[in-house]
Amino acid sequence: MASDQQKFPQQKQETQPGKEHVMNPVPEFTSPEYKPSNKLKGKIALITGGDSGIGRAVCNLFALEGASVAFTYVKGQEDKDAKDTLEIIKKAKGEDAKDPMAIPADLGYDENCKKVVDEVVKGFGRIDILINNAAEQYERGSVEEIDEKRLERVFRTNIFSYFFMTRHALKHMKEGSSIINTTSVNAYKGHATLLDYTSTKGAIVAFTRGLSLELASKKIRVNGVAPGPIWTPLIPASFKQEETAHFGGEVPMKRAGQPIEVAPSYVFLACNHCSSYITGQVLHPNGGTIVNG
Repeated sequence: MASDQQKFPQQKQETQPGKEHVMNPVPEFTSPEYKPSNKLKGKIALITGGDSGIGRAVCNLFALEGASVAFTYVKGQEDKDAKDTLEIIKKAKGEDAKDPMAIPADLGYDENCKKVVDEVVKGFGRIDILINNAAEQYERGSVEEIDEKRLERVFRTNIFSYFFMTRHALKHMKEGSSIINTTSVNAYKGHATLLDYTSTKGAIVAFTRGLSLELASKKIRVNGVAPGPIWTPLIPASFKQEETAHFGGEVPMKRAGQPIEVAPSYVFLACNHCSSYITGQVLHPNGGTIVNG
């Protein structure tokens, strides 16, 4: 894990989605201290944005815990990261798990989400765990700089896809299944220069709460995870070099978190014998920022 005096080398990526393999240092997706115990043995998991960052760490831990894993990525932009993640999952997966799947898709559109779900069901037969995680963000100095095109793009990726993926996946989910949505600490404390991104993350919290009430009668649990400043490709792809160098220093723990420090929250929420009485809730791995709600 990073030290209390952590600083990152200045770096900037000019396009989104960001690329994990060119980051310095590369985000930590695993840890020798993590001890799997078959928490997800026999489960089928679909993770959007699973090629890098938090998504990659979740893919790895789910595989270590016995799940068969499928994930999505952006074709052309994330090919190398997706290939690397596939290899990581193959090494981590249990003997009983099926070979992992990497599915390229722009999830901002309903028909693409349906194709992803259909491909997973064709290969794995069903879906037990849906992780809505794909996201993009862009810095803007004021609300006046956010035009209609940018606003629609961010909302399509960050919240439209959650609706689309869920509505198609539910047809193949049964009692005991779990949906976990990635929101953000920014939904609770706000962010002056990520207004459109922050707005989508607030929508995800409301989506999680409402959907949990809808699906409680079907005994499908719906929860969320609201990470704080985590070292992922979104950071160098979003912020200026000098901001990246000091990223995470504002939280009480005085450092950014690593994806491996967030991923166990998803394992906990996905595992029925760990969190069977938890639905409509959000976990907050955020370095000590106090939030209400």
